[in-house]
Amino acid sequence: MKNSSKVSQLIKDDIQSKIIQIYKSVDPEINTFYYTRKINDLIKDFNQNIKLGKKEDICSEKTILLISYADNLKIKGEKNTLNIFNSFFKKKLKQSFNCIHFLPFFPSSSDSGFAVKDHSVIDKRFGNWDHIKRLSKDANIMADIVINHASSKGVWFRNFLKNKDPGKDYFFSVDRKFNTKKVIRPREHPLLQKFKMYDSQKKLWCTFSPDQVDLNFKNPDVLIDFVKIMMNFISKGISIFRLDAVGYLWKETNTECVNLPQTHQIIKLFRLILERLNTRSWIVTETNLPGKQNLSYFGNNDEAHWIYNFSLPPLVAYTLLFEDSSQISNWSKSMPPARNGNTYLNFLASHDGIGMRPIEGILNELQSNKMFSRIKKNKGKFSYRKIQGKGKKIYEANITLFDLLSRTDYDKKGTYKIKRFLAAHAIMFSLEGIPGIYFNSLFGTSNDISKFKISKKNRDLNRHKWDLFNLQKKLGKKNSKESIVFSEIMKLLKIRKNQEAFHPNATQYTLDLGKKIYGLWRQSKDKRQSIFSVTNITSESVEFNLNRLNLIKNETWRDLINPKTKINGKNSIRLKPFETLWISNN
Repeated sequence: MKNSSKVSQLIKDDIQSKIIQIYKSVDPEINTFYYTRKINDLIKDFNQNIKLGKKEDICSEKTILLISYADNLKIKGEKNTLNIFNSFFKKKLKQSFNCIHFLPFFPSSSDSGFAVKDHSVIDKRFGNWDHIKRLSKDANIMADIVINHASSKGVWFRNFLKNKDPGKDYFFSVDRKFNTKKVIRPREHPLLQKFKMYDSQKKLWCTFSPDQVDLNFKNPDVLIDFVKIMMNFISKGISIFRLDAVGYLWKETNTECVNLPQTHQIIKLFRLILERLNTRSWIVTETNLPGKQNLSYFGNNDEAHWIYNFSLPPLVAYTLLFEDSSQISNWSKSMPPARNGNTYLNFLASHDGIGMRPIEGILNELQSNKMFSRIKKNKGKFSYRKIQGKGKKIYEANITLFDLLSRTDYDKKGTYKIKRFLAAHAIMFSLEGIPGIYFNSLFGTSNDISKFKISKKNRDLNRHKWDLFNLQKKLGKKNSKESIVFSEIMKLLKIRKNQEAFHPNATQYTLDLGKKIYGLWRQSKDKRQSIFSVTNITSESVEFNLNRLNLIKNETWRDLINPKTKINGKNSIRLKPFETLWISNN
């Protein structure tokens, strides 16, 4: 009993220490012991009432994430789209994906779900919590906690305007003394929006849109409510939390208002709380920022379990559009290996556009502008961010990955568009980390021009929703683009998930193979398996000298993708346009 008491006291001290670090600069009168006790009571109640048991670590070569809206698949006239998805998942996807990221499925007022009204319920169009629980039996479910802001149409905000609970003091307002000149902006609309309160008018902080009002984490009650949201998610079958736009969480006058120390402390507190629960869950931080800032969210192995590899999409695009691996090779050479317990989440496409802030310091202005020009030629649009005193700058490219890679200066007719698209995925599957694939990328989906013409929103180009029967019809045709892309990606995933050298934390070394080839050496944690991933990133055949790989002579080497390709006894091999070899000794 004495030992138990000491452990309990240590937990309380850990949590209280974090709360003190977060709130010491806000108000010395904040009762940190009171909030520590509230959190510990929540932990105690959860562990007594929710019996889930500890999950095994999901970080392995078999960990592959599918990114999807809850209604990415529809049947005309039918609701409960999660049911439709579940049926398709079991038939077509379950063998390859063990994790599903469902983008926000809550009642929302805008931004395709990211203006959340209420995290506690599922939008009736999609289904209910029972559907999520059923899906969680076949895969680990990742869900968004839209933590930076909430809908101006939600209960919290309506109560905020009336000075009622819950919602009183929940949103971030500023006065004339607050200096916003240094604030880093991800959008170009006015940052501060006027709202009429019950007895006055206030300027409220709106990072992403006037309908998405930033929450006030300087009020500890907001923090407590998000702890409750997390625990409720776990009880409903969710085990992975994506903290949306978390970098913008905390604001201080005369600062950039991004990546502030209090934000990192809040993430550390969340991780500490989750570790006290009788089950296992994981934190993923969504921070679409330049490389070093993004990396900071690993902390000292005490913040995010996974961080998005935001530099990867624009770098892979540049590499394949301009048939030059120099930039991606230099980048991956300097990519610090993640510690055990941490990993990169690699992706090429998502519900958003291709973020361009992460290439700052990697591509120069001439290279960036060259890529923007090609994206525009490939029917892409751009979204901008505002820079104080300097106008605006491209924030993201809005285009599907397939259309982005469809034509290049070297392949103006798009002869190799499917091969180029598949090469992009082969590169991504080879890299250290967990691969995440956007649902629409599985089928090489093109821009949704019809939806864009109606909404006039750039991001809708990349947010196509499939009619199930139409998709099945296309997959049934062997020569359709959708069928070819789907079968080839699934083939690569089937191979990848059985290679220990592709463990998210397996050794990675970037090879110097010239600008026409991008190469990586991966070695399993037990050092038994080596894989040399070699991709021709050009639209011409390339002769490749195998002596440059240092293949051990007394071992048998073979290409995992095409086992008929002879490796042993050869000095060189000819790589077809955009062909990838995974040369393995095991």
